[in-house]
Amino acid sequence: MTIGSILQGKGTDIVSVARDAHVGDAVALLAEKRIGAMPVMDGDTVVGIFSERDVIHCLKADGAAAMTRTVGDAMTSPVESVASGSSVMGALSLMTRRRIRHLPVIDEGRIVGFVSIGDLVKYRIDRIESDAAAMRDYIRSA
Repeated sequence: MTIGSILQGKGTDIVSVARDAHVGDAVALLAEKRIGAMPVMDGDTVVGIFSERDVIHCLKADGAAAMTRTVGDAMTSPVESVASGSSVMGALSLMTRRRIRHLPVIDEGRIVGFVSIGDLVKYRIDRIESDAAAMRDYIRSA
C-alpha cells in the first residue's frame, strides 16, 4: 500500500497558499474549503505547512493582529514530506513520531498531492474491512 494508491482514490487537487499571503486570507481559505491545513508555496517549492495549529499559535502570540501577519511568519517549517511510492505505514509512522497531521507528497521535487492522517487511516480501515470480507467469503465457500 503506497501513498500513490491513496492519491488515486482521493485525487490530486491541492489547495495551497503563497508564503506572502496574509494569515486572515489563509484562514478564510481553510474555512471555505473546509480543510485543516495546506502547503505553503514559494513558486513551485513547498516551503511550509499552514494549519489550524499555526492559527492558534499566531492568535496566542499576537491576538487579532495575527490576521495581518504573513503566512510565511506563521507557517510550520521545515516541511516533512513523502513520495508517492512511500508506504502508508511508513507515512503513518512519520506522522505519529513527528506529531503532525498533514504531509505533502513530493515526487522529483514537485508537489503531486497532499494527504492527512485521516486519509491514511481511512485507507487502512477500508483495506482491513476488505480483507475481512474476503476472509468471510472464503470461509463460507469452504
